[in-house]
Amino acid sequence: MSTARKQEIRRITTHQLREMKSRGEKIAMLTAYDFSMARIIDGAGIDIILVGDSASNVMAGYETTLPITLDHMIYHASSVVRAAKRCLVIVDLPFGTYQGSSGEALRSAIRIMKESGAHAVKLEGGKEVKDSIDRILSAGIPVMGHLGLTPQSIYKFGTYTVRAKEENEANKLLEDAKMLEECGCFGMVLEKIPAVLAGRVTKSVNIPTIGIGAGADVDGQVLVMQDMLGISKEFKPRFLRQYADLNGVVTGAVSNYIQDVKAGSFPNEKEQY
Repeated sequence: MSTARKQEIRRITTHQLREMKSRGEKIAMLTAYDFSMARIIDGAGIDIILVGDSASNVMAGYETTLPITLDHMIYHASSVVRAAKRCLVIVDLPFGTYQGSSGEALRSAIRIMKESGAHAVKLEGGKEVKDSIDRILSAGIPVMGHLGLTPQSIYKFGTYTVRAKEENEANKLLEDAKMLEECGCFGMVLEKIPAVLAGRVTKSVNIPTIGIGAGADVDGQVLVMQDMLGISKEFKPRFLRQYADLNGVVTGAVSNYIQDVKAGSFPNEKEQY
């Protein structure tokens, strides 16, 4: 294998992400939850795979992210890690595994790192989860923050609408962002906040910001894979760009398969032993 090839598949690290921010190189991040899809998007050159608690929605069919358990997240993360050769793999700490106490947060993060082989964890919130962030970081586990719309708090907010439009909430978000950097987080997701505010946050911190519904003035972007590939058809927010219509492709393929089976044309002589 050539030196160039070795460099090409070198593992992305949190340090490299910070270097990407410093030189103005945008960071590309997608979710994945299984071996097959993770292998495809890792091979395509994605920088980060997020094993998101959105698996609760797109893989298990729940209405919110709340029901997914730590065991479920470790299962999905393990599948992704086995496929990922180049990208950084970050895993969401699910609801109820870090809010109660910093000790519980540390135990949850350790389980994810030991049992899945992932490279970092992500959790939602600002100063209210600072103790948990500090405790996890004290064990040498990289942490990514998440501010703005925090889906695990959906019943508190009561809506998935844009967050931090009012001055008070915007100021708190800016303070929380700086706190995440000071704590030692290597980056943060900014979800569904005004683009101007996301730009202000990005300029105010030296760690990468990854936006979803947060405009272009952030250091990178993340989308749910099923959404951007057009597998999920019901979810069509303004910030989503669909890069394929896999729902249509798969539906067509399955329909053709059914027709061939019903007609007796599959398998043919070349497709049997």
